[in-house]
Amino acid sequence: MSDSPRSRRPQRTGRSTNPNRKRPDNAEGGVEKRGFGTRQSLSDAQLEKRPGMGRKAKPGDKKGSGGKPEGRGGRPQKFRPKKRAPLKDPHAPIRLNKFIANAGVCPRREADLLITAGAVSVNGETVTALGAKVLRTDEVMVEGQRIKPDTKRYLILNKPKNFLGTAGDKQGRRTVMDLVKNASKEVLLPVDKIERMDTGLLLFTNDPELAERMRMPGTRFRQLYHVTLRQKARQEHLKSMVEGFEIEGQHYKVEAAECVDPEKKPREIGVEIHSNRPKAIARMLEHLGYEVDRLDRTTLGPLTKKDLPRGTWRMLTSEELTLLRMSL
Repeated sequence: MSDSPRSRRPQRTGRSTNPNRKRPDNAEGGVEKRGFGTRQSLSDAQLEKRPGMGRKAKPGDKKGSGGKPEGRGGRPQKFRPKKRAPLKDPHAPIRLNKFIANAGVCPRREADLLITAGAVSVNGETVTALGAKVLRTDEVMVEGQRIKPDTKRYLILNKPKNFLGTAGDKQGRRTVMDLVKNASKEVLLPVDKIERMDTGLLLFTNDPELAERMRMPGTRFRQLYHVTLRQKARQEHLKSMVEGFEIEGQHYKVEAAECVDPEKKPREIGVEIHSNRPKAIARMLEHLGYEVDRLDRTTLGPLTKKDLPRGTWRMLTSEELTLLRMSL
């Protein structure tokens, strides 16, 4: 190997000891060059481009001037959450390929191939146009066999004690599924969870869209609980529950909390909460030093326990389903 500079192996040197590195004449007090500019010039440029940065906000500054965004009259604007899109009507017309996919025949892309090949008929007429819509009551045939997707079911249960609120248990204990196993041919699952010793309303469905909306963080629908405590409820504690407080970094709050009868039943309270966190009330009461003896959910959105004895169930009516979808 020759000793030419190109063939020599480069030696790693630090920035301070690199002899080939050019330094400005005033290296001690000057500005060090980096890239296409200097560290000082880049930071100054960013401060100049962003109004309100590097200086105090003035009374005449508008939105983005270092203070809070202002609306009309100089008042700070309140945060407004985005409005959720309404849930789709389960009885509305749907695309033919989705109808075939929901029946478990094949995915949507393969359903499009079946449609264009002329293997699908609706009410006795062959359909080859993609994007065609059908009703759930229509007679759809795929290669000479009639298909029918699962019917959406919505069931409400008045849960008793000593039943787990889950879909199954490895230890073989009784669950709420044992109470609704003969309700329909479709598999219905609970939307949320109720503790084993808690009682009250529990919704079951095979509609994944509605179940996902009810479990989504931030979903707010009205729930009423009848709570029995082992200690007498104090009015200042009930007031603090309405005002709200922090527990392990999370904010908890209820809409209303009152004693059922302060003189005769001081250990029984009624609590109204607009949240999808089932353990919120129990955590708040335990944080205040109370022991919960019984927790019964009497109202779930527009659904109530009227004419529904403990341990029994019924299907929702069309009016109740419409009100439930509107509350989400």
